[in-house]
Amino acid sequence: RIHPPHTTIHHSTQTKNTKTLTQKHSIGGQDFKGGKFQFDPLGLAETYSPLVPFFREAEIRHGRTAMLAVVGFITTDFVRIPGEAYSFESIPKTVDAHNILLEGPMHQLLLWIGLFDLVITFPAVQATMKGERAPGDFGIKGPKDAAKMERKQISELLNGRLAMCAVGGIATQSVLSGHGFPYL
Repeated sequence: RIHPPHTTIHHSTQTKNTKTLTQKHSIGGQDFKGGKFQFDPLGLAETYSPLVPFFREAEIRHGRTAMLAVVGFITTDFVRIPGEAYSFESIPKTVDAHNILLEGPMHQLLLWIGLFDLVITFPAVQATMKGERAPGDFGIKGPKDAAKMERKQISELLNGRLAMCAVGGIATQSVLSGHGFPYL
């Protein structure tokens, strides 16, 4: 029961007086083969139906972050930014970077992320909850053709879902094996 951007949710009463969600448009309500995909084992979309836009916003945001994290995990096994603190000698394994850099630039990174969330994310989520913007829409223009745009949105959701699983697997395998890419 995944409800994507541009989803209109209506409650309807059935014969047994149970409430079900019907949706006009379901971007992301499909699996990678194009089949129907309605995964909500806890029933959050029904129980907290007013929060469904927030859930979609969170899914898109976490998917985008996970896609960047996967690329970052793999890239830093081969390339590092200049500086002694970031060298392969100082940080031999990517997974150790968090603990090693905690005393230095990590605080500044957390400050900038917090500031971004305060200035950009909080108002965006409020606008999403009021119906003023679609979840995950920051005004970046995509294809003008509606069918192409829908395919791009589905691709982003499915790739984000895959990346959320992948980054957890990469981190786990990197810690267990003690090796970088390909984490064997």
